Amino acid sequence: MSAMTESRHDSARPDRAAVNPTQAHRPHRKIRGRDERSPLASLGLHAALIGAAVIAVFPIAYMMFISLRGRDGWTTPTSAEGGLEISNYTYVLTETEFPRWFANSVLIALGTTALGVFIAASTGYAISRMRFPGHKSLMWVLLVTQMFPVAVLIVALYNILGGLGLLDSYVGLILTYCSVSVPFCAWMMKGYFDTIPYEIDEAGRVDGLTPFGTFYRLILPLAKPGLAVTAFYSFITAWGEVAFARAFLSSDSMLTLSVGLQSFIGQHKAEWGYLAASAVIITIPAGLIFLLVQRNLVAGLTAGGTKG
Repeated sequence: MSAMTESRHDSARPDRAAVNPTQAHRPHRKIRGRDERSPLASLGLHAALIGAAVIAVFPIAYMMFISLRGRDGWTTPTSAEGGLEISNYTYVLTETEFPRWFANSVLIALGTTALGVFIAASTGYAISRMRFPGHKSLMWVLLVTQMFPVAVLIVALYNILGGLGLLDSYVGLILTYCSVSVPFCAWMMKGYFDTIPYEIDEAGRVDGLTPFGTFYRLILPLAKPGLAVTAFYSFITAWGEVAFARAFLSSDSMLTLSVGLQSFIGQHKAEWGYLAASAVIITIPAGLIFLLVQRNLVAGLTAGGTKG
């Protein structure tokens, strides 16, 4: 009896090859590992990587070399006469207003980063978790603001800052840079907050936390990669911007690096040696910020870009 039952079940069991003959006859594709790569393919891959690295590093290395060739060393960059010296760095740091420009840029960039991260994170969390009148309209406004070029916004922002008495001030420039960085960062933070389970918010409310307490104590620690990308983008936006700083700053004591370095370019001659030394110094803070956030940079960009 059991043998008849077993044979009946075997006859009723569908054949996998009959159900999906394409998968049954599909050849198994073997993934080639690194050790199984042919010598020619390995050589081509390494040559391409080395070429890409050289192309990426060459401008920076050339700029550093020019900065160490003296004031007029850029006129004969291939010559080894005269050796290397730090006279350009000494002149920039001691004979110009570069330290003041540098301090102004650091203050404005850090202020933009702090305020931009706070506004972008709060806006992104509100759009991700709350449904309120004008929810979709707010999302479209954040997107549309990124479509206007800088030249179009300068006149309107100039009138607004002039009416508020914020021209030629740190606060005015910080608010201007936030108007550029916050819309993009808010969209990105909204996408990152969408990846965090809503049950965490509910657990915080069960424990007696307010919505702000839930956001500050539970959600923000989980959103460190997104916050790192937001901080990096806000800092770079303020650190390298030229048009707004040139239009809104007038006094010499308030100039930033992007405006102050233009004094090295005259009507008939440009001091490329001084400019190269200044450029090397300027890249140090940006490089340090990148090293601090690089661990979370890729995770924050991918999470914020895959969720809408």
